[in-house]
Amino acid sequence: MVGQDIVIQPVRTKAQTKEFIDIAYKLNASDPHWVPPLRTEMANLITPGKNPFFDHARVQFFLARRQGKVVGRISAHIDELALQQPPEQGMGPGTGNWGWMEAGDEAVMHALIRAAENWLKDEGMTRVLAPISMSVWEEPGLLTRGHDHSPMILMGHHNAAYQGWIENLGYKVAKRLVTYHLPVEDGFPELVKRIVASGERNKRLTIRRVDKKHFDRDAAIIMNLLNDAWSKNWGFVPMTDREIAHAGKSLKPIVHEHLIRIAELEGEPVAFMMTLPNMNEVLKNMNGSLWPFGWAKLLWWLKFPKSNSMRVPLMGVKKELQNSRLASQMVFMLIEFIRRDAKLHFGTKHAEIGWILEDNQGMVAIAEAIEATINREYLIYEKPIT
Repeated sequence: MVGQDIVIQPVRTKAQTKEFIDIAYKLNASDPHWVPPLRTEMANLITPGKNPFFDHARVQFFLARRQGKVVGRISAHIDELALQQPPEQGMGPGTGNWGWMEAGDEAVMHALIRAAENWLKDEGMTRVLAPISMSVWEEPGLLTRGHDHSPMILMGHHNAAYQGWIENLGYKVAKRLVTYHLPVEDGFPELVKRIVASGERNKRLTIRRVDKKHFDRDAAIIMNLLNDAWSKNWGFVPMTDREIAHAGKSLKPIVHEHLIRIAELEGEPVAFMMTLPNMNEVLKNMNGSLWPFGWAKLLWWLKFPKSNSMRVPLMGVKKELQNSRLASQMVFMLIEFIRRDAKLHFGTKHAEIGWILEDNQGMVAIAEAIEATINREYLIYEKPIT
């Protein structure tokens, strides 16, 4: 495909896959807040057989070239599980996605998006929901607020110019995702402390740490709670058993028992909260490679993590208990127990909660009650395919 002096080509070879990965490092090299992901991790994400997302998705990657040089990239993908979701929850029949977009200028971005739209149209899609890179569980949304500080672990960071370039193609905002900054050194307001203290006196309620000796068991409990708790959320796509196992294996090196808790009501798991040390603190200066000395830094950090910041990527309460006083109490308890341990064992000063749907009233109320403030915004756009 050719537009002006820009040529768009589908990724077919290992050499092209390497170019697809490398262009992000070139285009973001001058951004002091971009955190280079490990190239091996990025390769695993986009390789069939290594990422179980491909079990239920059709994916095509594209490169943009100008005078033979790579100047951009994009993925186009159709998640068969997303097609089965109710349309009122954001996904549904006819909805395809694009993501992993990087472009040197607006003309390149437009050529890439049009290539993705054409591929989706040829595959029978009638609507785009984007950017989603690639699963909604990976990096959904375009960063539109928070460019002045580096992202937390497993969060995206984008050129601020991308927003205008995308909106100039007629894309409209479908949903706003936000993250909340939370200082953790000084504790929470008195009302929250009283709620937590009341919960600690409730003999029916137990907040326990995950047990790494039984990691597979607890990982399965958490992921099954997640599928239940999030099932009515906008954008929800269920995680498969293979995805649950893969996520557990991938996260195990940075899982710490102090930072992940499960709430049990009369012995039954009913809620959870997962917190991860911000590995981006050590990745930021490694340029995506463990060599020559990055592996030693990373191994040392994994064994003896001291993390100034933490991220809460996931929490959930069993659906049947949501919107109850008990649900709110359990969430406050989970946050407070993990806050204590993060400060004590890891020297943590700051946390980030999210992403959270802007209209998730329950979570927004909890964030406001603990005096957290919005520090990042991600937008997901939609557009009919014509």
